[in-house]
Amino acid sequence: MKMSKSVYMVGVGGIGMSALAQLLTHQGKSVSGSDREESPATAMLGEKRIRVWIGHDQCNIPADCDLLVYSDAVPADNAERVRAKEMDIRQISYFKALGEVSKDMRTIAVAGTHGKTTTTGMLAAILKAAGMEPTAIVGSIVQDFHSNFLAGRGDLLVVEACEYRDHLLELSPEILVVTNLELDHTDFFPSLSALQSTFRKAVERVPAHGFIVTVPDDPSIAPVLARAKASIIDYTDIGSYELPTLKLVGEFNKMNALAAKAAARAAFPDIAEPIIDKALKDFSGSWRRFEYKGETPQGALVYDDYAHHPTAVRKTIEAAREKFPGKRVIVAFHPHLYSRTRDFMDEFAKALAGADEVVLAPIYAAREQPIAGITSEVLAEKIKALGIPAISLPSLAEVRDSLLAASHKLQATGLIVTMGAGDIYKVAEQITEE
Repeated sequence: MKMSKSVYMVGVGGIGMSALAQLLTHQGKSVSGSDREESPATAMLGEKRIRVWIGHDQCNIPADCDLLVYSDAVPADNAERVRAKEMDIRQISYFKALGEVSKDMRTIAVAGTHGKTTTTGMLAAILKAAGMEPTAIVGSIVQDFHSNFLAGRGDLLVVEACEYRDHLLELSPEILVVTNLELDHTDFFPSLSALQSTFRKAVERVPAHGFIVTVPDDPSIAPVLARAKASIIDYTDIGSYELPTLKLVGEFNKMNALAAKAAARAAFPDIAEPIIDKALKDFSGSWRRFEYKGETPQGALVYDDYAHHPTAVRKTIEAAREKFPGKRVIVAFHPHLYSRTRDFMDEFAKALAGADEVVLAPIYAAREQPIAGITSEVLAEKIKALGIPAISLPSLAEVRDSLLAASHKLQATGLIVTMGAGDIYKVAEQITEE
């Protein structure tokens, strides 16, 4: 990785891949890539003069390419990966590449089931404000950086770490933040204990001179800390980590800010408290994290959020009610993965029942095939059984039309929140453009 000069990235529009593309460019490498469709990430790369081809069938791999990095979503029989093999070009996955980058830098990794994107962004913002010049890779476009990448010095990396498929274990953190721990990615982790096993291995790899920033008395986290060599810091120690007033709403964002503050102080104990607090107070948030999208023509407010786990859904609805106590809340939810919908069906129903009305899009399959009997229609029936109006619609276009109709009825008394890990954010953009 260090010796590579020309890198081609297949699936470069992915949120992690696009950040890595910027990092490699910042390191002086020639970077280009492809993705199956245009997106905010590919547009951002274009603005940064990183060449992106749309489609994978043209094989635009440069003749001097010496490394191909591929997204996990890109199979081995992808035309460009096949062509790279014919050209005898080394190929590694995104997470392997990120791991190689991490080995050469002092790494602060932010992991956990919820809140890691916001916590990573906050931590990077604190260190930037303190003049530490961090290089950062974040799992969303941070408004404060106008990117999912922050260019900094070559020996300090702040990175969002994903536990799926044990990707977290590719990294070499000196400081590991574990925001919280709850079963997710059930297509890979069959149980909470399996998930805990991955985090236990990650914790044990943090060196003795390092730190683990977490909630040590949390019943899900305590078992993974048993054989930790590093010092453990409790970020919920409010006496040590007081907070300013945040722009971001919700109790969960206060927890994210506490984790970021504790990690910053662990990494650089001499950072002045006012610098940390001002950075947190000024932090504006990230793309698709309770992001204000605008108003419908009738005056209903529209927000969008990435929440795709029952806990995140519930907390986002609670945050919406906290910020707008007088509004009627309509949630348009795009379930993500058949396996997640199956395994958390009842939990999703209870979480979504916190809204006044629910509109469901078809399940976003992503990497999966359909599972018999697992549909948005079934989820809608479970929500209705809890006393909340819910409908399931066969397309995002019909979800859009339904929300516009609701906006006509509610006008300025309505709050619409599009939610999920799929393309539902496009609906939020469409109904505010009408």
